[in-house]
Amino acid sequence: MIRTLFNTTSLLTYILACLALAINTHAQERWENPVRKLLKEGKPVIGATITVNSVDVAAQAANMGFDFLWVEMEHSPIGLETYRNMVLATRGLKAVPFARVPVNELWTAKRVLDAGALGVIFPFTSTPELARQAVAACKYPPEGKRGSGPGLASFRWQSADESYQQFANRNVMVITLIEDQSGVDHVDEICAIPGIDVIYIGPSDLSWQLAGGDRNSPKFKAAMAKIIAAAKRHGKFLGRPAGSPEQMKQYIEQGFLFFQSASDVGMMRRGARYYLDPLDKKGIDPRTKSLY
Repeated sequence: MIRTLFNTTSLLTYILACLALAINTHAQERWENPVRKLLKEGKPVIGATITVNSVDVAAQAANMGFDFLWVEMEHSPIGLETYRNMVLATRGLKAVPFARVPVNELWTAKRVLDAGALGVIFPFTSTPELARQAVAACKYPPEGKRGSGPGLASFRWQSADESYQQFANRNVMVITLIEDQSGVDHVDEICAIPGIDVIYIGPSDLSWQLAGGDRNSPKFKAAMAKIIAAAKRHGKFLGRPAGSPEQMKQYIEQGFLFFQSASDVGMMRRGARYYLDPLDKKGIDPRTKSLY
């Protein structure tokens, strides 16, 4: 009887140990936003810029090898219904869906997040107040002010061992754009705010605001250097557009890891030239012939 009791106790102990191991292993393997994971490992990430109001284009781009989709909702006609369909169409594919919203407001971020965005890109984050608002828009209380109503998002991002709210607070990324003089002036305060993942420089808007579009201007170069130094000082990842692999290599040496690629239309144009240039086939040049 004593031996039987000992064997039973040993078996129970073994089962409990196995359960504990399984729970610990599951916790260790808890899903993490792959973009943030790569950045923390010091590896570059690149997003496909989606400007065409097409779910097909987004789905194709999501499985080409890009790390995320930069769905452009500031400078393109893509609306919420199409964005939602893009989020659903890319489920299970490599690239995770981000969205650049038209303006830094709680409600604009809420709508793309509730549609399933895993990262929000906020334009013209020019003050510490706007930077704090960006973080608050992406975090549920007590970390932020995101309203609760994520029915669509919780369908896209299901988790067995935590609520969607917990999942989102761990995984939604906050990307803030510095692209004007005010942003440069306040960059150190902006970079000091917890919850911002990426400080992204918009060189086009920034150069036009500071130097009439001249990226070789000393004023523009000084602003770039100031932003880069502040982001590094506060441990933020740096982002910017990259038009080619050569540019990416150059920017990585400067400390950038988060990249926006050419747009879907731009990549189509480049692909077309591969076929058409050998045949000397060209379209109408609007510089020599009016299109209207």
